[in-house]
Amino acid sequence: MDILKVGVTGGIGSGKSLVCRLFSMLGRDVYDSDSAAKRIMVSDEAVVKAVSERFGAECYGNGELDRAYLASKVFGDKQALYDLDAIVHPAVMEDCERWVAAHAGDAYVLVESAILFESPLAGFVDTSVAVSAPEFLRLRRAIDRDNTTPYKVKSRMANQMKESVRIERADHVIVNDEEHSLWEQVLRLDEMFCNGRSS
Repeated sequence: MDILKVGVTGGIGSGKSLVCRLFSMLGRDVYDSDSAAKRIMVSDEAVVKAVSERFGAECYGNGELDRAYLASKVFGDKQALYDLDAIVHPAVMEDCERWVAAHAGDAYVLVESAILFESPLAGFVDTSVAVSAPEFLRLRRAIDRDNTTPYKVKSRMANQMKESVRIERADHVIVNDEEHSLWEQVLRLDEMFCNGRSS
């Protein structure tokens, strides 16, 4: 039987990484696709070549990825962002498949992604969990975490999938509103996934 693959997603400030850390504390392995994408964009020769050809050699000054430069190229340009995703997403998908294969003996694994439903990973995972929180809390957390301004956080929120759409698409929702117990919600899902159930 194939290993159960659980996708975990959430908007900025929702606490999806915190939820994944709680699953990790239970001994569950988590594939962080956002970190993987950053690693692949500097370590995968085919990806580096494709990014350089599409967005310019300036993307890799001194052999390092100039994230600010690349961001300036795709910000507000839907076609440029689509082109970047078309380069990076398949490479992340392959990397994730290899990682999952290496964890075949686990009860289940988690795949963390901020853009789960916007990427090929949505069709790869067997079930999905959305971490949700009220906008005012997400805003406060992101401002505190990134030491940034409300305007910048709201701009990033505007570029993400709407919270209501994410919740509607997810199979399970963890509410991180500082009122409901995160541990209880995680433990309940862990028991379900350990029993091979996705719903």
